Amino acid sequence: MASADGVEKLEDAIVRSAEQVAGQIRAAKEAISTVIFGQDRVIENTLVTILSGGHALLIGVPGLAKTKLVETLGVTLGLDAKRIQFTPDLMPSDILGAEVLDESNSGKRSFRFIAGPVFAQLLMADEINRASPRTQSALLQAMQEQHITVAGARHDLPKPFHVLATQNPLEQEGTYPLPEAQLDRFLMEIDVDYPDRDAERRILFETTGAEETLAKASMNAEILIAAQRLVRRLPVGDSVVEAILSLVRAARPDPDGGDKLIAWGPGPRASQSLMLAVRARALLDGRLAPSIDDVLDLAEPILKHRMALTFSARAEGRTIPDVIKQLKTRIG
Repeated sequence: MASADGVEKLEDAIVRSAEQVAGQIRAAKEAISTVIFGQDRVIENTLVTILSGGHALLIGVPGLAKTKLVETLGVTLGLDAKRIQFTPDLMPSDILGAEVLDESNSGKRSFRFIAGPVFAQLLMADEINRASPRTQSALLQAMQEQHITVAGARHDLPKPFHVLATQNPLEQEGTYPLPEAQLDRFLMEIDVDYPDRDAERRILFETTGAEETLAKASMNAEILIAAQRLVRRLPVGDSVVEAILSLVRAARPDPDGGDKLIAWGPGPRASQSLMLAVRARALLDGRLAPSIDDVLDLAEPILKHRMALTFSARAEGRTIPDVIKQLKTRIG
């Protein structure tokens, strides 16, 4: 009986924490929306990524407020935000940092580590595909390992640590596309589309006047870390788990050779990402458990950079979003 009472108290504590955190997250979302207009879905998916403890790849043409979004997130969530503009001549040491030789007044020499911009809680990697694979891999290893090694010494990155990388889908000349294994390090690929007419009208008035709306802090790093822990404690129903497994496994090549649309598909990391993301989305909406609708809504941004179509499928004009939409009908 005592154990049952303990379980009830634990559940009550989770419910109270969820209600409090959900309110803080919604306040942060509203604060971001006062600065970024017409990108509600992008804001939501970015917050879901951060609540899940992951990294996001933002795909969009120039001028759609991708950089502004990251700056606003840093202020609103109370995180130390930095930006790296990726260029072909960028070196790994420009990101990670380097050791320099110091000489004291007594003449004694020693090496001192100077931390690079990767030591931030929220890092924007602008135009990540413009840097060489060597530089890309230095950042992506830091994303995965949460620490770096310079001259044999380990340096832990701050917590929380999130990377929001951007890519321009138009100009691909002189770029280094991310390999599939490195794309898999991103929890989501978020498409940033053009705003609608009403949102663009609001942008005109809000950003070209004498005064511009500035972001306000709604959270801090400690609250965010607590929210990320809470996300992992939210219960997930068996139907949602089965929907995640069915969807991810259906996005892989058919071993029987029946459906020849998919060349290769997502691994277990996609299932893990989807499991965390649906919980985070439920918490963002003020719910204590995710639903199958969460799985369907988050399927495309989590799966599309983790799969590829066969040559015959591409020749027929099929696209990855179309195939994912077809797969979703099987569990919808």
